[in-house]
Amino acid sequence: MTEPFVVHRETQIAAPPATVFAFLTDPEKIISWMGTEATTEMHPGGLYLLKGINSRAARGTFREVVPVHRLAYSFGWDDDEEVPAGSGLIEIDLIDQDGGTLLRMTHSGLPNAAQCASHAKGWAHYLNRLAVVAAGRNPGADPGPGKGDA
Repeated sequence: MTEPFVVHRETQIAAPPATVFAFLTDPEKIISWMGTEATTEMHPGGLYLLKGINSRAARGTFREVVPVHRLAYSFGWDDDEEVPAGSGLIEIDLIDQDGGTLLRMTHSGLPNAAQCASHAKGWAHYLNRLAVVAAGRNPGADPGPGKGDA
């Protein structure tokens, strides 16, 4: 049976998997495309904390860390009853493809259709920014999901 409230995204990035992995795990690189402050403890059970996403903080713990290939971590928002910290699961696979990286992401554990739609919009926004910065370009100021997208 398929879980009803899941976000799936695939993005082709013009950079090798090692570069993309660094932009997903190195706090200084993360904030170049999402948030304003990041903390990552890169081992199962380690902290994932990202502050400054539309004035919110996302928090979870790493469940799986396979350098340059795969990340899995719990995810949710501090002080949010509907999607609390650690309530969802982000799974990211990086596949070497066509001289770059195919990023395949799944966000499961969302509580309803409205949250699924909101997170789908957010992931589209931020994964587009990740593709730009990982390819060595400047993504510009971050207006937030839906605030500057065409």
